[in-house]
Amino acid sequence: MFDFFINILGAIIFPEWLSSEIAKIGPLSIKWYGLSYIIAIYSGYYYSISVIKNPNLWTHKTKKIDANKIPNKIILQDLMFYSLLGIIIGGRIGYVVLYNTSIIWNSPLDIIKVWQGGMSFHGGFLGVCFAVYYTKLKYKCNLWRLSDLVAIGAPIGLFAVRFLGNFLNQELYGRVTDMPWAIIFSTDPNLLPRHPSQLYEAFFEGIVIFIFLRFIMFKFKALMRPGLCTGFFIFLYGCFRFLVEFFREPDNIQQFGIITRGMGYSIPMIVIGALIIYKVISKPIYND
Repeated sequence: MFDFFINILGAIIFPEWLSSEIAKIGPLSIKWYGLSYIIAIYSGYYYSISVIKNPNLWTHKTKKIDANKIPNKIILQDLMFYSLLGIIIGGRIGYVVLYNTSIIWNSPLDIIKVWQGGMSFHGGFLGVCFAVYYTKLKYKCNLWRLSDLVAIGAPIGLFAVRFLGNFLNQELYGRVTDMPWAIIFSTDPNLLPRHPSQLYEAFFEGIVIFIFLRFIMFKFKALMRPGLCTGFFIFLYGCFRFLVEFFREPDNIQQFGIITRGMGYSIPMIVIGALIIYKVISKPIYND
């Protein structure tokens, strides 16, 4: 009867050959979840390196950014390390504080068990903000130019984490649906057809934002306006995350009626991103 129900809905059963583990060596296992974060940080780093080496992105008509004012490879290496710490520490603390405070009282030692999953983007985002600010103080470079180089690479990391981490780990799945592309995740205790919301987020937060930022970098010389790529990244992420929350299975506790926690935490990003964009575009392209 259950198989018949699945066939009627046309749902896709999550493939058994797709596993959250890459390999297992004795008691140790290598998981896609952990690898996704490594891919995220290194891909963003190497992409930023390619950007700082492209003189066309730092020149607009008669204006050209002084090479000494563009963060160099050494600065980006340090920023990569600090960002990794910010993502892991901030992401985990953010998850505990924003989504699962019961861990603090019931099993505080579980807070450090990041390998079991449970990371918050918004917490990781704040962690990276601290990393960028610390790097700015250390090297006395332009804060917004530094954050722009993080923003343009972040969508690559988001795609990796959403697909390799969340999707292959069969977590953060969507609401029940009768859409033909619905997936039945083995981690769902009810085994119901659901939106593959992890893939929605990988597409919008990863692919779409990456393409958009790359477009404005090449077409409109966005890097000549420090903070513009940062503003658009924050704004677009907030918008897409808010949108996908309509398809994503909400947390047990909601805020303000139908507004989920994910929506609530994304609204400030939309506002802040829009304010940054407005402030930046209100000024002409300049050479600082």
